[in-house]
Amino acid sequence: MEQELMRIGISLPENLLGKFDEIIQNRGYSSRSEGVRDAIRNYIVNFEWMSDMEGERVGVITIVYDHSHRGLEDALTEIQHDFGSIIQSSLHIHLDQDMCLEVVVLRGEGLEVRRAAEKMMALKGVKHVKLTTTSLGKEL
Repeated sequence: MEQELMRIGISLPENLLGKFDEIIQNRGYSSRSEGVRDAIRNYIVNFEWMSDMEGERVGVITIVYDHSHRGLEDALTEIQHDFGSIIQSSLHIHLDQDMCLEVVVLRGEGLEVRRAAEKMMALKGVKHVKLTTTSLGKEL
């Protein structure tokens, strides 16, 4: 069954589009649209996987961000204080003059772990956020 295609427009920084075009070529996609569809499918699968977060979880949030972005470090610190009851540890690394890596380890109700990651994802100046979770392994 063929689905109707919808046309959308997006704005991207030139460097992001350039990297995306390289991936499209390396993977053999026939067009940007094919690559965008694949990326959106992956995003949806990841979102649905993150939505299954019931029960106690251990999570690692990895954040890459531009520390020179005004107010960003304060906002990240405030979020970490808001979730202080589930944050076990954090590590901060200076990648270069502008970019930093933050690794935050959490343990608590899965929905709270996800909420912490989503709050960090939403901040302007954050370049990349990845949440990895697991159960405590008691059922294994």
